[in-house]
Amino acid sequence: MTDSRIPGFYRLDLESRHAELKARLGLSDEELSILANGASLDPGRADKMVENCVGVFALPVGLGLNFRINERDYVIPMVVEEPSVVAAVSNMAKLVRSHGGFHADADQGVMIAQVQVVNVPDKDDALARLRDAKAQLLALANSKNPNMVARGGGAHGIELRWFDEPHPMLVVHLLVDCVDAMGANAVNTMAEGIAPLVEELTGGRVYLRILSNLADRRCARARCAVSESSLSGKGFSGEEVAEGIVQAYHFAAIDPYRAATHNKGVMNGIDAVAIATGNDWRSVEAGAHAYAARGGRYTSLTRWWRRDGMLHGDIELPMAIGTVGGSTGVHPTVGVLRKILAVDSARELGMIMAAVGLAQNMGALKALATEGIQRGHMSLHARQAALAAGVEGHLVDEVASRLIKGGDIKVDAARAIIAKLSDDGEPS
Repeated sequence: MTDSRIPGFYRLDLESRHAELKARLGLSDEELSILANGASLDPGRADKMVENCVGVFALPVGLGLNFRINERDYVIPMVVEEPSVVAAVSNMAKLVRSHGGFHADADQGVMIAQVQVVNVPDKDDALARLRDAKAQLLALANSKNPNMVARGGGAHGIELRWFDEPHPMLVVHLLVDCVDAMGANAVNTMAEGIAPLVEELTGGRVYLRILSNLADRRCARARCAVSESSLSGKGFSGEEVAEGIVQAYHFAAIDPYRAATHNKGVMNGIDAVAIATGNDWRSVEAGAHAYAARGGRYTSLTRWWRRDGMLHGDIELPMAIGTVGGSTGVHPTVGVLRKILAVDSARELGMIMAAVGLAQNMGALKALATEGIQRGHMSLHARQAALAAGVEGHLVDEVASRLIKGGDIKVDAARAIIAKLSDDGEPS
């Protein structure tokens, strides 16, 4: 089993980190070369993936370390450009690990296909005819994707929804178990396949036939608990930090303005894993935010509470992701990152992403409850300012250190430091 604890990993240079990956995870020299080459997606292949392609765009790949989920260790690839995300999630995973790790579960891969019907002449008759034809509708849908059925999935249920004024319409929900695929293409094909029969049965006119990104039958959940005493530090007692985290959650629970930022922090981690594994992060985002408003008011995706000297947290959100299909078999880097993660099923990946989101939220709330968010970001922002100013090699850390000491973390300040180092005879 892979050990997700790699002490001092962040202190190693890139070559040494690759050596660790080769030794621990069995990556080949070719796979390490793909990681090292930010343009491993060649323009020719990219041109076949999107229209009007003019090139490729690279983002940093970091590793979320220290994760133990359901008694198993995971090294979690994260593609993200925002400073502190990978560091924060790894630090919180280390803390949770010392208390038994995260516990997670996920639903089967059920997606919803929606068929919109308008101008229905007789509501009651249409609903009755659709209910009587359930078996016929399911068989027709499954005939459009026999491979999914062979893998143990396929259409297995129908729900009927009637909307009154101001826009009367009937909506048929086709429930499809996509197993380990995200399933958008399969679900859309099934929705289009049953549309003519739906029109015949209802006497109405079908317009939209498409999946819903509110995949609330395909949720993932994670939870954790840490002792309040383990949260102490930087002049704050553990009880103070725990109470600050709970109060921060309370703020997000009641105020949509705060909840939007709170949930953005959750998605910092979840999106990064979605991108690294070749999944549609926009679909995951849409489902998460819609789920946060399912009660009629936008609220927090996580909960935090204190009990018996422990801080408890949990998260639940839709997780429409896959481990087969999409770009998972097209993008070379995605293949390497999936080998690092070593996940076999979409449900398992959903659990991991939920745990990452909970850890990310915990890190943000802990910072907000103590020293504030900016102090923890400072060193990473300083390095970005140094890079933007044209600093390279070993001088990046030196310039970043001076920026932090001066308290003015801007590109112009970095250029001034470079000029002074040059005057002092430092190599640039």
